[in-house]
Amino acid sequence: MERRETYLLRESIETITVSLTGFKSECFHFGSQSEGTTTPGLNSDIDCLKSYYHTNIMTDWRDWKAGVYNLLMLHDDHTPPQQYLLQVIRRDTPEPETRLYDEMYVRKDSGQVLFSSEQWKKETEQIHKDYGEITKQGPSVSIIPNWDIVQAFHVCHPLPEIQHWIDRCRGRDWPPAQLLEAAQGAPCFLVPAGHPDSDYNREEWRLSPNLIERMLMFSFSMTQIKCYIVLKLIKQSLFSKMVGDFTTSFHCKTVMFYIIERTHPSLWKEHNLMFLLLLCLQVLRKWLRFRKFPHYIIEGVNLFDGKMSFAQQSRLLQYVEYLIKSDMHDLFYIDIDKLGYRLQGCGIRHIGQAGEVLERVCIHNIISLSLTFERLKRFLIYLRRITSKKEHPNTIFEQDINCKLRNCFEYYTNAKLKSAALEFINHLFALYNSMQSSKYLRQRNHAFSEIIRRFKYALKTDVASSRLKLASVLYCFGHLQAAVKVLDDAERRYHSKVKAVCGCRRIEGQSDLHVFANMTSDDNERPFALCAKFVREEAHCAPYILWFEMKRNMTEEEVSQRNVVDKQWMDYAEVDALPFLHYLQYLTYGGLGERDKQLHVLGILESYVCDPRNKINMYHIETALNLLGHCYEMEGDYEGALHYYAESLRTWARTNNAANWHVQRVHRLIST
Repeated sequence: MERRETYLLRESIETITVSLTGFKSECFHFGSQSEGTTTPGLNSDIDCLKSYYHTNIMTDWRDWKAGVYNLLMLHDDHTPPQQYLLQVIRRDTPEPETRLYDEMYVRKDSGQVLFSSEQWKKETEQIHKDYGEITKQGPSVSIIPNWDIVQAFHVCHPLPEIQHWIDRCRGRDWPPAQLLEAAQGAPCFLVPAGHPDSDYNREEWRLSPNLIERMLMFSFSMTQIKCYIVLKLIKQSLFSKMVGDFTTSFHCKTVMFYIIERTHPSLWKEHNLMFLLLLCLQVLRKWLRFRKFPHYIIEGVNLFDGKMSFAQQSRLLQYVEYLIKSDMHDLFYIDIDKLGYRLQGCGIRHIGQAGEVLERVCIHNIISLSLTFERLKRFLIYLRRITSKKEHPNTIFEQDINCKLRNCFEYYTNAKLKSAALEFINHLFALYNSMQSSKYLRQRNHAFSEIIRRFKYALKTDVASSRLKLASVLYCFGHLQAAVKVLDDAERRYHSKVKAVCGCRRIEGQSDLHVFANMTSDDNERPFALCAKFVREEAHCAPYILWFEMKRNMTEEEVSQRNVVDKQWMDYAEVDALPFLHYLQYLTYGGLGERDKQLHVLGILESYVCDPRNKINMYHIETALNLLGHCYEMEGDYEGALHYYAESLRTWARTNNAANWHVQRVHRLIST
């Protein structure tokens, strides 16, 4: 269940990020990723729900709160099941709002002022329009490819729909009594989606019991998970040929809920998988015949509504009947994830050869590394967001980082957020400590032993970046022998299978599974290297050449060309770990007068940067070329320096590139 643990950790990371940037909301990853019910072949999207606490959702007038936004849930005989209208209630008094002073407010025929779900989505779209291309689907408004992002509201009060379901399920083997008890206290969500046949579908909000559905999914046995995954593979491989993408994973999940509730637990054995799949298809056939697909929790909902026309239902019914009559013969020809081959092991012959076991172990390791890479990449994006001065331009940066550190120590006391908080603490403490080092250097205060001692608490962030910053601090303080020892340790850890991770840029193919196939993973150290980053407050503990990266624009016009993401990091210096390691080695060996080692490491740096096979691990190629050019500049080879500076401008961009400063400087050196 590594995938499940990874996405629950990502939830906590995202929730802390939102809190540190001053918003009151909570993030959830629902769906197959956090459930651990996807495979490489399914290529499932990532589902993210953000629920906001700044609005109080009322189920009756007693729930009103002074001084906050209040929305009253309305449901009558004309409102479809699962749908609600939200009436705007005043903040200063428990009375209905009568003014349309917000673009998201609309007036109903009865005169009630409603909070429109459609206008809410438009507002979300407007806020994020500068961050990238926007994709809208159902309640989702997303700027990230292959992500569904839903902005929702918590409903923390008891709801009759949920209580009715709990009462219906009591006394059964499944769901268990403990789950039903937990479900009574679980919040539901209101997501911006109306019923397709409703007169108020642009104003309606859909009640979504995601947390209860998660509890149900987390109670699945391994055989039940496998059955659900196979159902999704059937949907994607076979049903899609009949009705396109009008059947969804939620349809498959609902079938599973009903089947598990109505079968004895002893049936759920792997050798019964084909029989269990047959039961699922029989239930689906029954619902297709009646043209009604019931929601498992909320009574009266038809999941065919707005998803599948009568003609499509008839076409799918015909095919499901064929599948049942043919003993599901088509399943054995599904190629995705070698499903047909695997099902034969359950139903016809047992496949347990050593080669297959070895392949499963290999695939597990690849997926594990892929999950870690994606989590680290997202973490760096969130870290960049909370340490960007654009987020807090009017505060003293060091004080702001210190404040965020204190907040993270508070989150650390929360059992759910503990692991995520520790990750933030490690990185923020490393940044704070490095800024302190820079201050000591600027003030020529050489009593730095305490600062150096603190670095040991930040060395576990990855295999290289924190060690490189420590080595850089030692170099800038003049402790070259100590810097060499740290660099040797970093080089030993940075073996050939280590993969670079960046939160600023992406490289095409960086997440392909084959990239992780040849990586080795040490249980104690993840084989990933983050970029080394220096903010301006760290300038005095960074090599001088990186100061130009912090002022990479030559004109203000270049700054205006930066996109939203660029503006969050381009005033800092960010460099890939391995080129920076070799550059620091070049500097320290030079300072120690070890000329042979200096020239040797220059050759290694040049070979690495110029080898096209390494591009998959170089996110800041222009900076790596600038470092290489600077080595040639220090060698007095100005022609070689200009060559690599020009290559930097050619490879990445002619604007917002520190190489422009370097070219000017070298030309001045040549002319004098």
